[in-house]
Amino acid sequence: VGFTIRHIVSRTSGSFTGVSGTIDYDPDHPEASVVMATIDVASIDTNNESRDAHLKGADFFNAEKYPTITFSSTGATKKGDRLMVTGDLTMHGVTQRVVLPVEVLGVGVHPRSKAAVAGFSAQTVLKRSDFGVNSWTDVAGVLGDEVTVTLNIEAVVKPPKEPATKEGSTGK
Repeated sequence: VGFTIRHIVSRTSGSFTGVSGTIDYDPDHPEASVVMATIDVASIDTNNESRDAHLKGADFFNAEKYPTITFSSTGATKKGDRLMVTGDLTMHGVTQRVVLPVEVLGVGVHPRSKAAVAGFSAQTVLKRSDFGVNSWTDVAGVLGDEVTVTLNIEAVVKPPKEPATKEGSTGK
């Protein structure tokens, strides 16, 4: 999960490296897709330890009080070559409905591990003020309100679980 934001007269970028989740995706029925994701706020990395510590603190994410950012999809619709995934994004104790325009990059087999994989990409713009991520007033115009978020996902497809059988049952 990457992001960029205006900082003074340029742009600063960073990422969250602690990301986990599940994607239920069927290429034949993409509208039935379900996405659940969790981001570890403390995993923020802008390639500057001092800035990262400030971002984790009470002025911004307040990682101690709000240790995760979560996304839980509520629906998906096909729109042209995109899958519009609607869901609830919770960050800094605030939940907002967002729509992620997801590009399905493909489903295939990893050449080395032979595991089934699926690839997705999405980009959206969020306003940090919508989530209360900045308690100090930005009168000097040091930091923009709009944050461009980029998602690049290569997911390993897990095989379906076998149905549980009772001990002594033939499983038929």
